[in-house]
Amino acid sequence: MELLTRLPKLAGEPRIDYDARMVSLGSCFAVHMAEKFDYFGFRHTVNPFGILFSPDAIEKVLHFAVSHKTFTDADLFFHDERWHCFDAHSDLSGTKEVVISALNDAVSLLRNRVADASHIIITLGTAWVYRHTATDALVANCHKVPQRDFTKELRSVEDVATSIGAMMAHIRQLCPEAHILFTISPVRHIKDGFVENQRSKAHLITGLHEALSDATNASYFPSYELMMDELRDYRFYASDLLHPNELALSYIWERFADAWITPESLSIMEEVDAIRKGLAHRPFHPESDTHRRFREGLEARIIALQQRFPHLFF
Repeated sequence: MELLTRLPKLAGEPRIDYDARMVSLGSCFAVHMAEKFDYFGFRHTVNPFGILFSPDAIEKVLHFAVSHKTFTDADLFFHDERWHCFDAHSDLSGTKEVVISALNDAVSLLRNRVADASHIIITLGTAWVYRHTATDALVANCHKVPQRDFTKELRSVEDVATSIGAMMAHIRQLCPEAHILFTISPVRHIKDGFVENQRSKAHLITGLHEALSDATNASYFPSYELMMDELRDYRFYASDLLHPNELALSYIWERFADAWITPESLSIMEEVDAIRKGLAHRPFHPESDTHRRFREGLEARIIALQQRFPHLFF
C-alpha cells in the first residue's frame, strides 16, 4: 500500500495551479523540486539567499525580509580571497561590493515574492547548526572557515518548533493569505554521522508537527517518509548514497503533483512536457517539409498556451 493512501486527504487546502505564485526556501532538495516547477512553467522563486539547511537559517532570512534588513560592510567577513556573509550561501560570495548588492537584492526579492505569494514551500534539511564562537551567532554557512572557530549544536525539538512558529509569523506579516507547505529533505546528512542524522531528522519532524498542530493555512508533505518508506533501497540513491537520484526525485515529484497540483493543471503539464520534448527533438532532415510542419504545429501549441498563461516561456 502506498504511503500517501494512508495519509489524510487534503481538506480544503488551496492546491497549486498555473495561477499560483510560489516561493521555495530551504535545502538542496528544494532546488531539485524547483527544477520540476521550472520545467513545467510554474511561477516560482527559489532560495534568494541560496541553499539553507536549518530552521534557524530560514527563519533569519524571513526576518530580514520582514524588517527590511540593509546589509553593510559590518555583515561581511573576508576569507580565502573572497567576501562572505554567514547568513547566506557561498553562491552570493565575491567582491565586497558585489556581495552587499547581492544580499540587499535578495532581501528585496524575498520580501516582494513572499508578499505576493499564494504558496510558500519550506524544506528543512537538518537540526544540526554551527555557532560562531567569536560572535555567539548561529550561521547558515561556514564558508570553509576553520572548524575551530565554531561549536556544533543539535537544536532541540522546542527550538525547531519555535523557529517554525517564527517563520510562519514572518510570512503572515507579509502575506496573511499564503498557504505554507513544509517538508523534510530526504537527503541524508551523513557528514554529521549516521546516528546523528537520524537524531536530526527526528527533531525536525517532531518540532515541525508540534508547530503545525495548532497552525492554520499550513500543511505537511512527506518527502522524507516517501524516501524512507516507499523507496527504501539504494538503487534510488545517487552514487554518493546520500542524495535521491533522478528516479527517486521523479517519484516524489509525481506523488507531490498527485496531492498538491489541481487536475486541470496536470493536463496542462502534460502539454508543456510534450512541447518541451518536441523542441528538444533533433530531426534527421531539418529542412524537410515534414519537419517544417512539425515546427509550425509546435509554435501554434506554444502560442495557444501563452495566450492562457502569459508567464509560460519555452
